[in-house]
Parts: sequence; C-alpha cells; structure tokens
Amino acid sequence: MLTDAEAMPGAQWFNGARLNFAENLLRYRDDKVAIIFHGEHDAPTRAITYRELYQEVARCAELLKSLGVMQGERVAGYLANTPEAVVASLATASIGAIWSSCSPDFGIAEVTQRFAQTQPKVLFAVDGYHYNGKKIDTLSAVKSVAEKIPSIKRVIIVPFLNSTANAKTRARTIQGAMMYDDFATAETEVDFVQLPFNHPLYILYSSGTTGKPKCIVHSAGGTLLQHLKEHQLHTDIKRDDSLFYFTTCGWMMWNWLVSGLASGCTIALYDGSPFYPSKN
Repeated sequence: MLTDAEAMPGAQWFNGARLNFAENLLRYRDDKVAIIFHGEHDAPTRAITYRELYQEVARCAELLKSLGVMQGERVAGYLANTPEAVVASLATASIGAIWSSCSPDFGIAEVTQRFAQTQPKVLFAVDGYHYNGKKIDTLSAVKSVAEKIPSIKRVIIVPFLNSTANAKTRARTIQGAMMYDDFATAETEVDFVQLPFNHPLYILYSSGTTGKPKCIVHSAGGTLLQHLKEHQLHTDIKRDDSLFYFTTCGWMMWNWLVSGLASGCTIALYDGSPFYPSKN
C-alpha cells in the first residue's frame, strides 16, 4: 500500500490558506465552562470558562514572547494533565511556535531522548504529581533534563504537588527557572499569527519500544481538520456536551482531547490513577 508521500509526492494541501490553530480552539470567549479539572488528590475541582481560558492564553503567550520565543521554535511540556498544559500549548500555537510534551511519569532518559531531538527553547515543567495515593516529586528530574539539553534557556515551573512557595524555593537549583505565576501582564488579547495550512503545530513521538523514539510532526491545518471531523462527524460533539478521555500529556489522545475546545464543548481533564482510591 502506498503512503501519501509515495502516491502524491510534493502534494500541497490548501496552498495559500492561512490560519492559526489556537484561534480556532478559542473562538468561543463566553462564560460557558471550557475545562473541568480534577486530580486524584483532595484538591478541589477546578472549572475554567472560555473567557478565562482566552485571558490565560493571552498572558502565557505574552510570557513566551518576552522570553524571545519565535515562530518555528519549540516549546516543551513536562507536565501533568492540568489546565496549565492546555494553556501553554495554545499559547505556543498562537505565536507560531511548535509544542511537544511528555508526561511526568517518563524518566529522565525517556524525556531527554525525545526533547534532545526537538531542541526546545522553553520547558514548562510540573514540580510533581499524585498517582495511586503516592506523592511523586519531579523537580530533580526537571533539573537533570534542563542540564542535559543545552537549547533550554528557561524552565517554567508549574506547582502541582507542593505549595507555590515550596516549589519556588526548591526550583532555585534549576538554572533559568521561574514560576508560572511570577509573570504579570495586563495583556488581555491574543495576537494570533496567521500561518500556512501545513505549518508545524505539534511534535509527537513514537513509543520507543523498538529503538530511539522518532519525532512525528503534525501540521496545524491537518490536525484541525482531522480532529474536527472525528469530534463533530464521528462522535457528534455539540456545545452542550462534555468530552473526556483518560490520557496523559505523553500520548496523542491528549492532543485529540484538547481539540474538543474547537467545538465549544467542555473538556474534562483528570490526572492520577483511574482506579484510585478503588476500582469503583
């Protein structure tokens, strides 16, 4: 069976079209709930409206621009499945940079194998996570990853396991580290960069079970069309629906779940073991 490249070498889809992936996911800016987040620990459930999500993406996009992130450069996430991961990925896409993420349960070698190939300029990283009733600290792993990948100039710590003050104190040993909430801006609008249909959006990876993980680049236009097709035509998602898929930021189904925002529904994020505290 021929691949697309073999059957249609040099094919260009929607040549001349311009779009921004993040703009399509943030076209609703009202008070409907965009994201519901719950973790297995005892922290209260968080709900974020489309209006609040848009404003947070505007703030994060301004942060990335202030750090010198340019169109086509890479931004990485070593994050739990929290709203901050969604915000960081959309902010990255809004300025024309390329997002790539791993789950914090990936070890140092696994993360380094992936991000060393994509050479991110900025790394968003969680300080730890909960799984099956256990607290798992990741700051030492974040420090090692940042030291092993010279392209990383800034590490933005997202407190999740510890208090912000505790995470900030411990993050001082990580070169170039700053806290996610330390950047204050009055920015309330997102300047969505209009890009070609095939502009790179995500870099995902093969599993690495048969060798070094291989980078797989997904385009903005192709991803948007494919996910909208699956959400609206295959599963009939409407604005009053909720969408949930159990995943981490290290699997392509996380990217699929985030695209539910383009349909205006509520996406549900969960981080932790699906069987905690019991299978019921």
